[in-house]
Amino acid sequence: MYGTYGMYGIFSPSFIVLIPAIIFAFYAQNKVRRAYNKYSGILNKRGISGAQAARMILDSNGMRHVPISIVPGTLSDYYDPSKDVMCLSNDVYYGTTIAAVSIAAHESGHAIQDGTSYGFLKFRSAIAPVVGFASTLSWPLLIIGLVIIGAGNASTGNLIFDIGIAFFLAVILFHTVTLPVEINASRRAIEQLVQLDIIDSTEKVGARKVLSAAAMTYIAALATAIMNLVRILIIRGRD
Repeated sequence: MYGTYGMYGIFSPSFIVLIPAIIFAFYAQNKVRRAYNKYSGILNKRGISGAQAARMILDSNGMRHVPISIVPGTLSDYYDPSKDVMCLSNDVYYGTTIAAVSIAAHESGHAIQDGTSYGFLKFRSAIAPVVGFASTLSWPLLIIGLVIIGAGNASTGNLIFDIGIAFFLAVILFHTVTLPVEINASRRAIEQLVQLDIIDSTEKVGARKVLSAAAMTYIAALATAIMNLVRILIIRGRD
């Protein structure tokens, strides 16, 4: 038993359970790239930039105090509820495409969630520091536990390994809570884009495709985390 742990551990053949999730994650990322590339090449009819769209949505929802700044990178856009600030990538900030206003509206959706005390966002923000700590330590604890088990001290090794599992469960919880947060932000985005006449009914289809593709990456992240947990439990089950 201990020899099996020592030979394989985290690098055991149980890795095969991750293959479907990995394939799905690659598919999701490719879908995002294709949707973003397609609708980054299609201008919205009103010529509104991402920054202008975000400002319109924020202002119409009583959030004039939220600043909008530029961050480097592509698809690096985010809203930070701890600092009450929105950051848009250069292409989204200045872009007048369907993709640009859709992404800006999505981040504005997060700002609206924050302003209306949306429960899932508040919970995610509350657990984020703990999850960051747990995420950093989970895999080292799992590996250390296996090493100790392999050295012949099963009771101590299993205890450390189980703590690693508990930490990893916190990561899965975070991914689970993230899903409704992101889906809700996209729903709010579409509503705001239409209500404020930033896009028309014909452009709504493209906006939905951009946002639904992005949502798929969060589903893929959750699926990968769950399959990693299954793999960890398979390894743990050897004892």
